[in-house]
Amino acid sequence: MIEAIQNTDADGVVDAFRTIVGEAHVLTRPADVEGYVTDWTGQYRATALAVVRPATTREVAEIVMLCNARNIAVVPQGGRTGLCGGGVPVAGRESVVVSLTRMNAVRSLDAKGRTVIAEAGVVLETLHDAALKHELVFPLVFGAKGSCTIGGNLSTNAGGSNVVRYGNTRELCLGIEAVMPDGTVINALTGLRKDNTGYDLKDLLIGAEGTLGIITAAVFKLFPAPKARTTAFLSVDSLDAALSVLNHLQDHTGGGVEAFEYMPQPALNVICKVFPAIRRPLEGTVATGILVEVASSRPNDAAEMQDGTIRLSTEVMELLGELMEEGLVLDAMVAQSEQQRTDLWKMRESILEAITEAGPAYHLDISLPLARIARFVEEMDPEMDQLGFQPLTVGHLGDGNLHYALSAAEGRDWETLPLESAKEKVFALLSELGGSFSAEHGIGQSKLPVMTKLKEPAQLEVMRAIKQALDPNNILNPGKLLPPN
Repeated sequence: MIEAIQNTDADGVVDAFRTIVGEAHVLTRPADVEGYVTDWTGQYRATALAVVRPATTREVAEIVMLCNARNIAVVPQGGRTGLCGGGVPVAGRESVVVSLTRMNAVRSLDAKGRTVIAEAGVVLETLHDAALKHELVFPLVFGAKGSCTIGGNLSTNAGGSNVVRYGNTRELCLGIEAVMPDGTVINALTGLRKDNTGYDLKDLLIGAEGTLGIITAAVFKLFPAPKARTTAFLSVDSLDAALSVLNHLQDHTGGGVEAFEYMPQPALNVICKVFPAIRRPLEGTVATGILVEVASSRPNDAAEMQDGTIRLSTEVMELLGELMEEGLVLDAMVAQSEQQRTDLWKMRESILEAITEAGPAYHLDISLPLARIARFVEEMDPEMDQLGFQPLTVGHLGDGNLHYALSAAEGRDWETLPLESAKEKVFALLSELGGSFSAEHGIGQSKLPVMTKLKEPAQLEVMRAIKQALDPNNILNPGKLLPPN
């Protein structure tokens, strides 16, 4: 049970919150607050003066202004799907959680201009559905789409499976509305694709994890909905061969690869063990598993051939046949129905839950230059094996992002394994290969030690200077992203 904070309402702060948003939207009872102050992983939990749920940008601004005047920390919160402790308070600082889930309106959708304005509390899948009504897509996609919110996606510059074609959240965003630490509101929702009128505050706040401002709405690019898709699961000879396959597919389809997901045998094993209803896409051992999806909005690619197949699917299958003759692709299963496609994606999106259910694990979210991914895996996996770990890796191979999870090897006790030594080895090789220790999950609280150790000191100093300039009282999401001096 979360401990209640005593004597925090003496100066009427909580009453002031009730005046701003209404009594029903200020939570103070420990039982009501608990879910908002405990991280999804269960690792991080703290106390909060209150959970406040504003419905408008003006209400967010009034809350922030009040907290800035009283030196109360503000913790912005979205769908609570983060993995790094970035959306809950830290101990030792009087805090209020500002949940943006009531700010859930799709304010407007311009089908001709292919843009949409959505508030921070809009669930990602809701935005998908809104776009599809106009035969358009918002291409940010990952497993938590049914519960994560747009504000959280922006705050961590979320990635997902379609980054290889469309980019991270930052590349999809054309403008933002945000509340700054003093309560000032920035309105930049024009949707301009060219605007060189000074510092790009949008890009500064995206990925800042709520430490510089609270994004309350954003305007995003939309894209034509694919008229044809081909989804397949491949067994390829090696990671180097996989990158060759990716390049062949990109060249052959004019950059039509939307997803290129790495799923090696150990990951497949744990998914099928935890979820027996999920069928393996290929028989036998998969050398290097790849879930690939190619899509096209061109009517010609969706045309039906004389044999009843779709042109895009026929061309992809012909290319895969050529790659099999070359020895790059060893085996392939091409989805022949929407249900088979759905089953392949269900398999991919079950991996985090499967690893969590299978037992203790440490999750690393890393990125590498594409040409160096094979070397990382080939060197690191044997080292982890020697230390008693079983790497359970999946990744967005098309953009160089690996989710490198370490679990206990069969017969080994997690509590006795040298996790710190394993992390040191991973980070050492990652630094040598020019990689990043945080690709798409953010820093939050969990990665502050490695941020201190591996981030270039000069960059940290610039970040601290920006934080000091914009938030001198350090009220916005303190204890996250930026290590203390």
